Order: sequence, then C-alpha cells, then structure tokens
Amino acid sequence: MNHPTNKQFTDLRSRMGLLDILSVGSSGLRTRRVRAALSVLGITIGVAALIGILGLSQSGSADLLKDLDALGTNLLTVQAGDGFRSQQASLSSDAAAMINRITPVYEVSATTKIAGGVFLNDLIQDGRTKGITIVAADLNLLRTQRGSLKSGKFLDEMTSEYPFVVLGSVAAERLGIRNTSGNHKIWLKEKWFMVIGILEPLPLAADLDRSAIIGYPAAEKFLEIDEPPEIIYVRAYPEHIHDVRSIMAATVSPENPEEVQVGRASDVLEARIAASDAFLNLFIGLGAVALLVGTIGIANVMVIAVIERRNEIGLRRALGATKFHIASQFLTESLLLSTLGGITGVIMGMLVTAGYAVFREWSIVIPVYAISGGILCSILIGGIAGFYPAMRAANVSPTEALRTR
Repeated sequence: MNHPTNKQFTDLRSRMGLLDILSVGSSGLRTRRVRAALSVLGITIGVAALIGILGLSQSGSADLLKDLDALGTNLLTVQAGDGFRSQQASLSSDAAAMINRITPVYEVSATTKIAGGVFLNDLIQDGRTKGITIVAADLNLLRTQRGSLKSGKFLDEMTSEYPFVVLGSVAAERLGIRNTSGNHKIWLKEKWFMVIGILEPLPLAADLDRSAIIGYPAAEKFLEIDEPPEIIYVRAYPEHIHDVRSIMAATVSPENPEEVQVGRASDVLEARIAASDAFLNLFIGLGAVALLVGTIGIANVMVIAVIERRNEIGLRRALGATKFHIASQFLTESLLLSTLGGITGVIMGMLVTAGYAVFREWSIVIPVYAISGGILCSILIGGIAGFYPAMRAANVSPTEALRTR
C-alpha cells in the first residue's frame, strides 16, 4: 500500500476553497446570533447616520437650490446704509424712478415701514403688536418678489387708494386669519382696514411675511404718512446683474453713494446652503465616531471569539488546517459582520432620508458616493477590526489549544 509523502499530505490538507472559507467563517454568526446582531447594530447605526446626514443635507440643499432657480438670483435690495455724515441716511423719494431708468432693470418695487400697531380690534393694548409691522408698498411688490397669494388678491390701483390690507403669511397666522372669506377687519394705527389678501411665504423677503401691507396712497390718506422708501426691490436681467449692482449706489445717490447699501436677496439662501455645509462636516464627524465605536465593538467580539474557541482552533489545526485557514476564518467572520452592518445601515439611512424628505416636501437626493462609500467603509472596518484577532487565532499552538479547557 502506497502512503502519501509529506508534500502530498500538505497539499491535501491545504485545499480549502472560497465557499469553504465563507461557510466556516459564517459559522460563528450562526452559533452566536445575539452577539453577532449587536455587533452588526453598531456598524448599522454608524453607516445609517452617515447616509442620513449626507442624504438630508443634499436633499435640503436641493430644495434651497430649487427655490433659487424658481425665485431667481437677480433680485437686488437697495436701502440706506451708514454714511460719514452725522444725520441718519435715507433714500430719496424719487429713488425708485431713478433706478427704473437703468436699462437692464425691468422691475422695481418700493416699501416703507410705518410705526404703529396691528390688532384684531381697537381694545387691545398698544404694546401687544405680535411682532407685525405695517408696510406701505407699491403695486409691483408681488410681481417683483415672484410671490403668490394663499387667499384673496393683492393691491391694485383701486384698493391701494382705500383702507385695504394684504397680510404676510406669518402675520395672518399670528392674527388667526386663515382666509379672506370672512370679511376680516384689523386695527392699523387707530384705523380699520379690510383684509383682502394673504400671501404665501416669500423666501427672499422674510420681513414681509410678518407685515401688514397697504398701498402708498392709503398710507398718505388714512394714516397721514408720506415717507420716502426704506427698501427698494430691483429685478434686472441675470446677465447684467453685477453691472447693475456696481452702479446702483451712484444712481440712487450721486452725491453720497457710500450711504446706499445694495445687496442681493438670494445671498441669504446661499448663506443657508453654506451654513448647512458647515454643519454637515460636524455631523459627519459624529457619524465617524459612531463607526469607530462599531469598529471597536467588532474587534472586541472577535478577540473574545478567539479566546472562547481555542479548542476549536486547536482541533482544526490538528486535523490539517493551516494558519492561513484559521486566519481567513476569523477575518471572514469579521468582514461578514461589518458588511451586514453596512448594507443594513445604508438601507436604514435611505429610508430615514426618504421619510424626512417626504415629510418636509423636499426632493429626495441620496448621493451615490454615500451609498458605495458606506458599504466600502464597512468592509474596510471589518478588515481592520478582524486583522488582529485573525492573526492571534492563526498563531495559537495546536497542542496548547487542545490542552486548554
């Protein structure tokens, strides 16, 4: 009878295919399900946090960018700034007409704040204004802001002459007026005004959301107010917006252009996007900390598994398993744990992002790099967390392991 040589015996015992490695590596997950589930949960939370943070940030930014596209970035605001003179700077009464002469400008609207309270009736104390401001405006305001009405209609040539008022979205909410069907009257600066319209929110002019808007003729006739404009909203053709902005101050006040402040209303939304990106970095750091905790958890589980399974390691080594086989078994187990956690985390993060985006009526945007990065990151974590336990298991002496009880 021919007996195998040492080389032949080594070749026989070294045969272990990929499916065999996966089967042996997954045995620890099947026999220790609770521990495996808790380890997977750590990676799941970390990956889900990262996917959710990136997804919600991108969805929110996409919503703001959609608003910018709809509202345009060509809206300028002109108001009096701080000059070098001792007296308070102000715009001239013909400032809007002077701006309207600039060729690329196609829409101009002026507004003026009026001191006084806004109340539901004439019995409320003067100090309880609910933060609502009286604003006199011309008829182009809604068109310049590209706004829309929630209820009723905006001021026209007739209603701007009489005591009619249009409420901003926040002002109507604070006064408890939901629509214009009830012929509501409010008390403005000791005069009754009829509510004829309620605006939808104006993203590029949040101050107007908290305002009661009346016409300039009505302000002069009923409130005895004849003040110059405080803020002028200007729409110019987008390709000329920077040129218009550069000459605006000199056009409004040729003698003191330094006293005119010109801004772009869309800068507010762009600043919100920038602020969102700043917070994004912070939250990504927190998600990374969660992943680090998950990594430590898997490494801890794998080290304990090596200690608990010393007899199994010794028996396999005695039956012909090589150090490579032992190391690949524990490394495979670690990779399976982290990969399961990564896939589960990606699914959970996508569901959270989609649910919150639908709730806020945002577009659902989940970056592809976040999905692929989450899975690749989890696999890398499994490799790092399982490397030391795998090497430790591979170096266990068979005789010492079998002697241990």
